[in-house]
Amino acid sequence: MSGAAAIVGIGATDFSKNSGRSELRLAAEAVGAAIADAGLDPSEVDGLVSFTMDTNTEIAVARAAGIGDLTYFSRIHYGGGAACSTVQQAAMAVATGVADVVVAYRAFNERSGMRFGQVNAGLAAQDNSSGTDNAFSYPHGLSTPAAFVAMVAQRYMHEYGATSADFGAVAVVDRKHAAVNPNAFFYDKPITIDDHQNSRYIAEPLHLLDCCQESDGGVALVIVSAERAKDMPHVPAIIAGAASGSGNDQYIMTSYYRDDLGGLPEMGLVGRQLWEQSGLGPTDMDAAILYDHFTPYTLMQLEELGFCGRGEAKDFVRRPGVLEVGGELPLNTHGGQLGEAYIHGMNGIAEAVRQLRGDSVNQVDGAQRVVVTAGTGVPTSGLVLTR
Repeated sequence: MSGAAAIVGIGATDFSKNSGRSELRLAAEAVGAAIADAGLDPSEVDGLVSFTMDTNTEIAVARAAGIGDLTYFSRIHYGGGAACSTVQQAAMAVATGVADVVVAYRAFNERSGMRFGQVNAGLAAQDNSSGTDNAFSYPHGLSTPAAFVAMVAQRYMHEYGATSADFGAVAVVDRKHAAVNPNAFFYDKPITIDDHQNSRYIAEPLHLLDCCQESDGGVALVIVSAERAKDMPHVPAIIAGAASGSGNDQYIMTSYYRDDLGGLPEMGLVGRQLWEQSGLGPTDMDAAILYDHFTPYTLMQLEELGFCGRGEAKDFVRRPGVLEVGGELPLNTHGGQLGEAYIHGMNGIAEAVRQLRGDSVNQVDGAQRVVVTAGTGVPTSGLVLTR
């Protein structure tokens, strides 16, 4: 499938803490904007893909956005881990001729509505296998995503000597990039490592500034065949690699029963597929958009994807300017979910497209290849996009 499909349109709402609109309206706005960006009419769309966590069904979005008949519709499970999988499924649909124009979307009022970062005891009471899984952690106080990640981060620090300041390096560079992005919630609000270290603990060792935002907003992406992409108004982002992966003994953010607690093997699985499919490798990437819901997992992704060896991400991020534009691996040039907005990783995919088009607010000179990842700690996904 490598090279058979491309992202040719991106659209987004504003990012806020209180959108004042329904989640369906946010989805329709983002989808409509993406279709217009691709130079298409809504009637030309015949496929929609989203997350199982999205409250907006494909048929409701189709009605609201003026889309007619659908020949393909799909949902991906596992929260933020679904982000790049939506593009993978859309690419498979257009590459096989099941659909001609597929839009992947995600929209929510995650700050003004249901807040994912809060305790939700109902998750342990579900009458399904996920309820059974959660029943192992919730009664013991592990009842928020930050707490789930803190357990792994503590072990990672113990095994490899990483420090809280190493995690903070990700937060600082994300906020530096967000500070010049007018669409970012933290526009014009950079932070220092001292700000990071002095922010309160949420779940030790995670400080407040290690944790992504809770945001309202929506993002959508238009995917067509590579052949059709040649006639689109923008430079297409060719999908050179698209992969999903679930690791051995996988749980949803509580995979504590593995022999090795200090890694993200599902991301290693995704990375190996991406490099094999694309014929590229870590040293070929001009930028990386890594899912930054919690900073420790960003360091672990650098290792799992092969940008450095196991336990060496702390040394990698300590290099002056390494993650900034002009550095060895520009990271999250939109500001990431720590700085721009938390839209379950879909805004990161849109930023990768902007880099390849050449119109990012933090443009990497001559960017030709970008790797993008989805949520970690859960079954996850990734993309390699090329110009």
